[in-house]
Amino acid sequence: MKAIEFEDVSFSYNAEEVLSDLNLEIDKGELVAVLGPNGAGKSTMLKLILGLLRPKKGTVKVLGFNAYDERDKFVDKVGYLPQREEIHLEAPLTVSQVVKLPMLARGKKVSEERVQKALKMVGLENISNKLFSELSGGQQQKVLLARSLLSDPEILLLDEPFNAVDVLSQEKIVEVLAEMSSRGKTVVVVVHNINLLLHNIDRVVLLNRRIIAAGRPNEVFSEENIVKAYGTSIPTVICEEGYTHPLYGDYHG
Repeated sequence: MKAIEFEDVSFSYNAEEVLSDLNLEIDKGELVAVLGPNGAGKSTMLKLILGLLRPKKGTVKVLGFNAYDERDKFVDKVGYLPQREEIHLEAPLTVSQVVKLPMLARGKKVSEERVQKALKMVGLENISNKLFSELSGGQQQKVLLARSLLSDPEILLLDEPFNAVDVLSQEKIVEVLAEMSSRGKTVVVVVHNINLLLHNIDRVVLLNRRIIAAGRPNEVFSEENIVKAYGTSIPTVICEEGYTHPLYGDYHG
């Protein structure tokens, strides 16, 4: 059984088609990076996996269940880190309260021991009583990652987890994702640049309303695919692996 399956999936917001004819299978234990330009449908793809949106056409399956119609059967097995601008936590909540919030909202009891375990995974043990609003941006992102890890999910979905985060926090997030994948968890992460994940990812999905290509980075990032996805050629750099890659930024092997 696959962790995630897209079968001829299309989705529209009102009359505008955002995703078209997606066919993709993600195996258990894979770490997959999803890249594409702004407006490519990357966040929508994650929300379809979560069962928050119903496809206009086709079927999304998660752990064998229909993502939209059977969401209650798998939702506790999926952790989700949305984009930071989608998170509104102005209330004076402690770190512990922020971590517990989604599970409490689903009527689940959460022990402080579980909270501490999740925080320890991201290197933030012993701050559970601090106010979330007083933390740095990098600390806040790691707390939100801990929140997505609280249920020890089988699948972890992350939407731009490295945006506006300091280098040390980025490195810690990568470490956690690699550790999750090594334990057989499935990780799908939306990024603009795969520099940080280069040595950990199993596959890349290049998306622009449809899947342009999916596979190893050296298979996906051809000049032809880049033009199809971004509408223009992007300056390239040569990496030590021996292939040309257009999206690594200042990566040098």
